[in-house]
Amino acid sequence: MAANQPTLVIISEDPRASHRANEAMRIALGIVSGNNPIHVVLTGPAVHLLDENTDDLVDGDDIAKFRASLKKLGVAFHIEGALPDEPGWNADGHPVRSVSREDIAALVPKATRFLVF
Repeated sequence: MAANQPTLVIISEDPRASHRANEAMRIALGIVSGNNPIHVVLTGPAVHLLDENTDDLVDGDDIAKFRASLKKLGVAFHIEGALPDEPGWNADGHPVRSVSREDIAALVPKATRFLVF
């Protein structure tokens, strides 16, 4: 049963200020590339990982590449709270879903592994 349970990746680091958000996305890509189910949750300033303009992001070029690969693999981003309505946010049309803290908590017992950044 554990083989079908996803890994839960929660990213809250600000990609405008830290490379940790990029590293979390890179690790998530590695996990899903191995045919493992995954849930990626972006909380707080981590939603800027989906900003169209990556020039203001630490490791912006890498973020753009990892985002494109995750999109090709059909990985949806769970966004805590309301989806940002800023121009240029999620311009590439990644699958996103607004989730509450309760929704995030409900993902925990369904997962077998956890990465929190």
